[in-house]
Amino acid sequence: MNQFPKVAIVYLSFHCEPYIDDVVSALKKMTYPKDKVEFVVVDNPHPIHGLSVRYLEENVMSLSGNELPHITLLPQKENLGFSGGNNVGIKWALDNGFDYIYFHNNDGFVAANFLEPLIDVMEKDKTVGAVQSLLMLYPETDSLNSSGNSFHYLGLGFCNNLRVKKDNIKLEKVYETSYSSGAAVLMRSDLLRQYGLWDHDFFMYHEDIEYSFRLKIAGYKIMVASDSLFFHKYSFGRNQIKFYYIERNRLGVMLMFFKWPTLLVFLPMGLILEVGLLLFAAKQGWVKEKLKAYAYWFKLSSWKLWLKKRTYIQSIRKISDKEMIKTFVGKVEFNEASIKNPILDNIANPLMDFYWKVVKYIIIW
Repeated sequence: MNQFPKVAIVYLSFHCEPYIDDVVSALKKMTYPKDKVEFVVVDNPHPIHGLSVRYLEENVMSLSGNELPHITLLPQKENLGFSGGNNVGIKWALDNGFDYIYFHNNDGFVAANFLEPLIDVMEKDKTVGAVQSLLMLYPETDSLNSSGNSFHYLGLGFCNNLRVKKDNIKLEKVYETSYSSGAAVLMRSDLLRQYGLWDHDFFMYHEDIEYSFRLKIAGYKIMVASDSLFFHKYSFGRNQIKFYYIERNRLGVMLMFFKWPTLLVFLPMGLILEVGLLLFAAKQGWVKEKLKAYAYWFKLSSWKLWLKKRTYIQSIRKISDKEMIKTFVGKVEFNEASIKNPILDNIANPLMDFYWKVVKYIIIW
């Protein structure tokens, strides 16, 4: 690589004290020229611990432009969520002329040479809109967190090969995925200018699906570079409020991106899924969040908001639904013990998969 584009690494800090030392140690070792990189720390206040500004100023800022790339610290007065917080970093990077933006999760760290494979993919193929690092678990560094992500046709997204040993599967150096994980992904500044920032109304969960689909529907590919490694201290079961956002935003994505005939085709199995999800939510103790998501969609203001989003998305459409669904799957395969369920494995998945094998040939528009 003869030329080194300018890259802003946007790190969304949210009580980063348990994680930042590993982040710093990793960035010290990065092989990409540090003078071409800016480490943009957007500090969202934690409801209990508050801002991490003081810790960052005392332990990290002295390394700025020396052992680390130059650091810009952007503390926020309120928690803007994942999408809103990242948007603060995006705006700063766009205003300061960076070519690419890498989104770096709070609870992970990069391999020394993580950036070069990502830049190489982007520079060689201008039809690639985003490229994700291979997410590894930590401390189980021989196992995968995400080798890319699958999208179920009824709106559910999940990590591919979660907890699978990396040596047990063969991965190409670069390959396409349904959507990229927002935990560790490189995006083009010019596309962020053209197609807008992350959707702050999502707040958290599914915002990476939405932006990947936004780029896909505009004609761009979403890829994974398996030589770029990101080590993630992954934990799914942190708080139950996540189920409200997952369920609310899942339906929002469906409404925004698919043509009305496609939604009509999905509707019968979608209604069956809703019954199953209600029963599962009751069993798992998050039925209150599920009902809250329904209540959101019973508001006229919610429909007005999301139909406006739909109008924009459909206006930039360059591919058909038939093309869009090529990477979708018919089964929900969560490799999480807390979600594993014999009814899902033995009844729901075979039923949904059979339905998918039929209806994907009906969608010719």
